[in-house]
Amino acid sequence: MSMFDVSERAQQIQQQLVEFMDAHVYPAEPVYEEQMRELGNPHAQPAILEELKAKAKAAGLWNLFHPHPGTGAGLTNLEYAPMAEIMGRCHFASEVFNCNAPDTGNMEVLELFGTDEHREKYLIPLLEGTMASAFAMTEPEVASSDATNVEMSMVRDGDVYVLNGRKWFASNALHPNCKVMIVMGKTDPEAAPHRQQSMMVVPIDAPGVTVVRNLPVFGYHDREGHAEILFEDVRVPVTDILKGEGEGFAISQARLGPGRIHHCMRSIGAAERALELLCKRAQSRVTFGKPIADNANIQDWIAQARIDIEMIRLLTLKAAYLMDTVGNKEARTEIAAIKVAGPNIALQIVDRAIQVHGGGGVTDDFPLAMMYAHLRTLRLADGPDEVHKRAIARDELRRYRDYRPATGA
Repeated sequence: MSMFDVSERAQQIQQQLVEFMDAHVYPAEPVYEEQMRELGNPHAQPAILEELKAKAKAAGLWNLFHPHPGTGAGLTNLEYAPMAEIMGRCHFASEVFNCNAPDTGNMEVLELFGTDEHREKYLIPLLEGTMASAFAMTEPEVASSDATNVEMSMVRDGDVYVLNGRKWFASNALHPNCKVMIVMGKTDPEAAPHRQQSMMVVPIDAPGVTVVRNLPVFGYHDREGHAEILFEDVRVPVTDILKGEGEGFAISQARLGPGRIHHCMRSIGAAERALELLCKRAQSRVTFGKPIADNANIQDWIAQARIDIEMIRLLTLKAAYLMDTVGNKEARTEIAAIKVAGPNIALQIVDRAIQVHGGGGVTDDFPLAMMYAHLRTLRLADGPDEVHKRAIARDELRRYRDYRPATGA
């Protein structure tokens, strides 16, 4: 039996998902683009998206990411990973199935650490897809790749915490349905470095919260938005702290493990879509009397793309398998590796697809330019490449910490 065998039920859901994408999602892509142009607001919610969500829910293709049976599909990381790849082929597909970040991670955090009130007020609407949420950790004034640098102050004042600070790249904060944020800040600057931070549930319309602006990425305003948010004397009840004081760093690590599997598999889906577009364009465009596909360098690109996609998919599935069997901590090297390799490999394939498309590749007539912008951003989101490589190198070197060269060597 292969270690990558999955249940018959998971295989059936995956097949349903493929059929749903073919029947409903891909045909809706031009409708989505047309509706977004008509709405004239980059953060609007087009009607086609709500129609697709209703169809997905009716088909039972809903909350597929959620590992808890009853509230979600109850799939393992290994079983969900190929489904994340399938959704990654279309930039809005994840939301169709209520599997989009950062809502996925926020739902898991609220499921594990939220109070009954949090579950009633926020988790249930999130699970139903009627509400959106944001995650606010990154700050403009510090290198947030080191989470212990977070400076937002969370000062206890009786039965409330008073929050002051500035966040940015708070994904989803411009979504028209966004009602709540999970915010990370510092409750005890004197504690040990990994015990200084806490996470709190904060309504986006709380007094003192100001969404300053959306941050464009390579000129694109993603529909969910990447917000800069100012917190000025925001008063948060002590009951809205998650898990307890000093637990923020631990929650962030628990939250990011599955999210990295999702991100990497979605990037593989984007790479597959880009390779498909590359091949079709290469076959159909003629230069100097022959199809571009006949050129040796194009064939080399295609072959290398297939090799790279298969390698990163296997590594990502291995990471998912290890998370399911031995836990996130034991899978940390593989999780870090896929976070580096997935976006980089996808970026190279998208870049070559753009080259084959010529001038059209950098326009909005094709999805490649937007895919490139999103994937390039992913090399920074959830930690930059360099942080993950540092972690991998330290694990590798740890094996040799007792090494001493032989005398006279």
